[in-house]
Amino acid sequence: MEAREFKDFIYGEFARIGKAISSPKRIELLDLLTQGPKAVEALAADTSMSIANTSKHLQALLESKLVTFSKDKNYVIYRLASEQVLMLVLALRGTAEERISDVKIVREGHILREKSLIPISLEELGEKLNKDAVTLLDVRPFEEYKHGHLPHALSIPISELEAHLESLPKDKEIVAYCRGPYCVYATEAVELLKSRGFQATLLDAGINEWKQIQH
Repeated sequence: MEAREFKDFIYGEFARIGKAISSPKRIELLDLLTQGPKAVEALAADTSMSIANTSKHLQALLESKLVTFSKDKNYVIYRLASEQVLMLVLALRGTAEERISDVKIVREGHILREKSLIPISLEELGEKLNKDAVTLLDVRPFEEYKHGHLPHALSIPISELEAHLESLPKDKEIVAYCRGPYCVYATEAVELLKSRGFQATLLDAGINEWKQIQH
């Protein structure tokens, strides 16, 4: 193999990955899979796509070896192919945050409600947990909590939060978190809790951000 032929082959293979993640929906699917394995039906619901379209996007990710799948009875379960794919998703997000200012502006408007919600960092959370000063609430779907969660977190999915309000303390601050900085579940949880007289704030991170600082 000549040098030029070698380079054309290598960069062509690199480009396969770029092509696979050139779709916003495929990036969203990968981001969801950073939270743990999911059935096609769950991914379709989370991305507001039909099962047929979801399957088509997953097939493209499968062909580029970014995901794998297994079967569980009548369900097809997808997962990220490796830890390196997780790092790719986080690196892509981090690059967009650094280079595209609108990402931060739109996040502050939507997730932080025009900065009316003040999030806390993982470092601040650790200090408060050490003092037993907060209750930590994981408001993701229970399957995601089962796959991995922050230490000391209670699982109350956002869809069940209102029904469980009586079990939460009103004399202690509640910190809610979900899938990470771009997940709205924690925002919705904090707004509900505040409207019912609880002290509440959201965590500016999720399970992947927590894992990163553990390395």
